[in-house]
Amino acid sequence: MNEKPNIILILTDDLGYGDVSCNNPESKIHTENIDRLASQGMRMTDAHASSAVCTPSRYALLTGRYNWRSRLKRTVLPGQSPALIENGRETLATLLKSKGYKTACVGKWHLGMDWETTPGYKLPMVYEEVEWDKVATGIDYSKPIKNGPNEKGFDYYYGMPASLDQPPFVHIENDRVITLPDHTEGVIEFRHCEPHMSTALEFGPAEPGFDPQKIVPEFDQKVIDLIDDYSKDEEPFFIYVPTPAVHGPLCPAEEFVGKSGIGPYGDFVLQLDNFVGRVMDKLDECGISDNTILIFTSDNGCSTIVDIPKLQSMGHFPSYIYRGAKGDIFDGGHRIPFVVRWPKHIPAGKTCAQTGCLVDMFATFADITGAKYEDNAGEDSVSQWKLWKGEDEPIREATIHHSLFGSFAIRKGKWKMEFCPGSGSNNPPFDHECTGPKYQLYDMENDIRETTNLYGKYPEVEKELTELAAHYILDGRSTPGEPQKNYPSENWPGIEWLEERI
Repeated sequence: MNEKPNIILILTDDLGYGDVSCNNPESKIHTENIDRLASQGMRMTDAHASSAVCTPSRYALLTGRYNWRSRLKRTVLPGQSPALIENGRETLATLLKSKGYKTACVGKWHLGMDWETTPGYKLPMVYEEVEWDKVATGIDYSKPIKNGPNEKGFDYYYGMPASLDQPPFVHIENDRVITLPDHTEGVIEFRHCEPHMSTALEFGPAEPGFDPQKIVPEFDQKVIDLIDDYSKDEEPFFIYVPTPAVHGPLCPAEEFVGKSGIGPYGDFVLQLDNFVGRVMDKLDECGISDNTILIFTSDNGCSTIVDIPKLQSMGHFPSYIYRGAKGDIFDGGHRIPFVVRWPKHIPAGKTCAQTGCLVDMFATFADITGAKYEDNAGEDSVSQWKLWKGEDEPIREATIHHSLFGSFAIRKGKWKMEFCPGSGSNNPPFDHECTGPKYQLYDMENDIRETTNLYGKYPEVEKELTELAAHYILDGRSTPGEPQKNYPSENWPGIEWLEERI
């Protein structure tokens, strides 16, 4: 058996904290396999993505660095964007490769890659720059892709450039598009779906026969096959699984249609839960469960495209008791399900209420495997290993949260300060319509639902949190070490409140 544990990290897309029944006793979706995983491992009840949307939270997960230090200051990347992870930056994959791990990624990348462009076409850096009518002709899909997953440390990659509703609609294996796109309109045929309609779906390009309903099952099987193959090797393995489920379009496979009783979203979640069970069973079959760290989590909260009010009318609350949803600075935007199992090392059936963040996976994996990294890597990552072993002491001084439109919040102990007047996203209450205080302060011990804004009543707390956030931002790190540069500091949303106070 390998001396070092195998690691499988399942990152689901847009799954709310309350969509998992072990988190939400009144959930209308019974996630029996995720619950089984929790009964065999640890469930963290105060875990957060670094951002309330997907591209930035993925950047932070893989780099151990808060997303807003990168060039992306708000929203997410389009599927045709150039690579977001900087050249030479350490990632989870490069870190584990240094300790002899075989590394693979299967699923939605959504961190940009450097496509070969046709003359005169420039890859869009943000959604606002996308020229939808030129997506098909602006990229030469026959050429190798640079600065994709392979060059960020993954020995093997199989997946798609972005979400199921974001072109280009093509499969990629390592650095190549497998089948060249052949059409640009009428891309997706929806069956048993509630599509998240957007301009992106009206244009391509798409490979022949692209069917979003078949993508997730295909990726799931690829993961199962990799586990089977890698279990025969001597070296440990790391498989990162950024599944497209349960992001829109909501396209559950035929065998799950109608299974939840609350519509396509519930059906899609049950399909995801089934996959988790298949992974657990495959590990047992291969005899490697005891030597494999299996993590299940999400990139942000539940998306409003699933019609949350309708789900709530049926008694299902995707954000559980927490305010907000995907995109929001409120906890419903970034508080996520998080379950980790490592038999004989992590106590079974335990919960941990300490605050953690996906950015912490970098330091945690380094701690467990003995990997070393320099001051210019993992700048915001704190090891959760003590928590996983059952110790119950805070590991983070404070945690920064980030919204769709780039608003900041800082959480320290029971206090959470939000540097915007509303949601910080395209969900109500909209910042521009708020007439009350320009910031928000909540006592999360006594007001976990964030209903009573205390800003203006605790000036010493506000001063402490503002100064701490400023130092984290301007120092280029929130952990001990040499200060690092951000990219570029003058463009941070909210820089005005920093400059006023430092």
